[in-house]
Amino acid sequence: MTDTMTINSAGIRFIKVDMQNIRVLKAIGIETFNEAFAHLNTPENMENYLATAFADEKLAAEVNNPCSEFYMAQVDGNIVGYVKINHGPAQTDVKDDNALEVERIYVLKAFHGKKVGQLLFDKAVDIAVQMKKAYIWLGVWEHNAKALAFYKKNGFEVFGSHDFWLGDDLQTDLMMKRYLG
Repeated sequence: MTDTMTINSAGIRFIKVDMQNIRVLKAIGIETFNEAFAHLNTPENMENYLATAFADEKLAAEVNNPCSEFYMAQVDGNIVGYVKINHGPAQTDVKDDNALEVERIYVLKAFHGKKVGQLLFDKAVDIAVQMKKAYIWLGVWEHNAKALAFYKKNGFEVFGSHDFWLGDDLQTDLMMKRYLG
């Protein structure tokens, strides 16, 4: 359904993650999460979360799950961000066969404002349309103003919330959705 590698008009290459490039995924995942949230959370909570969320066994299970896909964005030979999508039973909260979840979308700070995040998001939307999904949904931390603005700009609306544990800190994610078509 999707290419292993595609290059868009902005010169950003999308690489579908498989077991051959899982170490690169782990590295970009940890780096982008740290950039986004380390200054807002304790080092202990960050360490605990990253050790769990990016454990080798967990990442391997996610990459090998036929209902999940990861795509990394490459610019000038460097991985600068990634997106993880889920459908069917791989979805984390909403278990709707008519939906596609964007579970993670992260870009290195040095590439914020350069359309990488938008292009990763557009990749997820393209896949959702190809799969004939009715809507796309995601969860975003209620205090992540930049991400909330990005999703609202892209037509998302809040429809609920869920708890998210970062180490021993209980946080709230807003659940947002956008209908397609």
